[in-house]
This record gives sequence, structure tokens and C-alpha cells, in this order.
Amino acid sequence: MLSLAAACLAAQDFPSKPVRLVVGFPPGGGADGAARAVAQKLNEVWGQPVVVDNRAGAGGNVAADIVAHAVADGHTLLITSPGPLVINPVLYGNLPYDAQKDFAPITLIAAGANVLVVHPSVSANSTHELMALARSKAGGLNYASSGIGTIPHLSGELFRIAAKLPLTNIVYKGAGAAVIDLVAGRVDLMLVSVPSVLTQIRAKRLRALAVTTLKRAAALPELPTLDESGVPGYESIAWWGVLAPAGTPRAVVTTLNKTIVKSLNAADTRERLATEGAEVAGNTPAEFDVFLKREVKKWTGVIRTAGIRVE
Repeated sequence: MLSLAAACLAAQDFPSKPVRLVVGFPPGGGADGAARAVAQKLNEVWGQPVVVDNRAGAGGNVAADIVAHAVADGHTLLITSPGPLVINPVLYGNLPYDAQKDFAPITLIAAGANVLVVHPSVSANSTHELMALARSKAGGLNYASSGIGTIPHLSGELFRIAAKLPLTNIVYKGAGAAVIDLVAGRVDLMLVSVPSVLTQIRAKRLRALAVTTLKRAAALPELPTLDESGVPGYESIAWWGVLAPAGTPRAVVTTLNKTIVKSLNAADTRERLATEGAEVAGNTPAEFDVFLKREVKKWTGVIRTAGIRVE
């Protein structure tokens, strides 16, 4: 264990070398965008290189494993969406890391709504009409997801369960492929992060019906929530957070939190994330920890009720 004096000295000297932000998903997605927004600001503040390292694989598990076993000095951080921390531990029986014990929460970077979108050929202009159509159509409707256990999958299952709808999951290898087929009309609907489909919505290649947060989204203020639209209490949040390896000195965690939160609250960072449909969060490590526990409880319930398994 580091002594208090040594820990304080470590914080004063931090960062003493380049900082690596490990992202468990390919470039271009929400987690990658959040990481690059943070990296740009930290480069300016610290005068040390801050490198985004995309390590895609196993639904984010590869990146989480790297950070879980990295030196706990704050120079290797995980930028993640829900999968590796709140979903995969329930789906996978034997992960190489412990999501509850191997990480030190730093802050929630940003959160945003997912959005319910349909192909324009689907004869529904509201969630009520979509639910009626699903119930009236032989075989119901199908929805695209970016993989088993991903947020689009679980959001679809939560919609199916909460509204008691006949919906069938069509699985794709990533959100990009799913959105391409949705735009082409090969699937009926999808519940997906706003940044993934905002361009298609604005170009009217997809029709947006509702957002999945309990309050309306700044990026699509004209859309009602699913809670308003006949699915009481429905909530599914797209979010991105930053964590360090467990055992990182508390003083370094505090330094990371204060620096990152200050960077997130810069006007240009807020604007950059807003253009991607996300709202800056920037909470404390303790608040982020409480948030993570709440997310674990919710999605564990959905996974078990739906009987989702990873083969």
C-alpha cells in the first residue's frame, strides 16, 4: 500500500507519462466519440499525450480486461458503455475480470436517450400506432439489434416485455450493419442511441417515434418519451463513463475526476457531445458507482426475464 504522503506525491506528479484511454469498440461509435472528446481536452490541460486505444472485441470485454490488469497509477483508463460493466457479467459465465471489484469509477462522461425508429414503410406515426400494428400483424414485427446482450437488444426486449408485444430480435454484428438494413427496409424497427441514427432521422430515411429517457431529449425535443407514449416507466439510457484499475491511489482518482469533469464542462466539449445526441454528466466517483449499481440491477432483471443467453 502506498503511504498517504506517497499517494499525494503521486497525484502531484500525475500524469508523469502518456495516458491511454482504452475503448472497447471500433472508431466511430458513441464510446469512441466520448473518448476523443475527453482526450482532446486532457491533451491541452496536461501537456502529456492522451491516446485513444481502440481494442474492440467480445462486446467490450477485451478492453475491460486490459484495464483491469493494468498498472493502477491512473495512466491507463477504460472508456466504456454499459456492456462490459453491467451486462456482460450477467451474460458471460467466466469473464477474465471482476466488474464489481477490478475498477475504480472516475466519472460518468455523458448520457443520452436511445430512440425508437422505424423504416418509413412501416405504417405507424406514433408509438401507439406501432404497438397496435405489431399486435395486429401475423407474426408481429421484427427489431434490429447490434448483437446479443447489447443495449439495442436489451432495449428491444424491455419494450417487448413492458408493452407485451410480439417482437422478434434480428441480430447484427454491430450497430452500423443493423442501421444499414433498417434504412434499407429489411427490418421494421430499432431502439438505438441517438448519435447512431441522427443523420438518418434528419434525412427522413428513418422515422423517429419516441425517446427512451424519462425526460425529452435535447437533440430531438419534439419527440415524446416512451413513458409518455403508453409504456409507463420505460427507461433505457445510452451512456459512457471512465474508470481506472482498482487500487489506483485515491488522490489520483480525485485528480482525474476533477480534471475530466472540468474538461467536460467546457463549452466546446458540451457542444461537441450535444451534436452527437449526448448530454454531459460529469458526476463524482461515488455518484457514478451508485449509478452503475442501479444499471446492473435493471439490466440483470431484463436479461433474466427474457431468458437471454450467450452461446
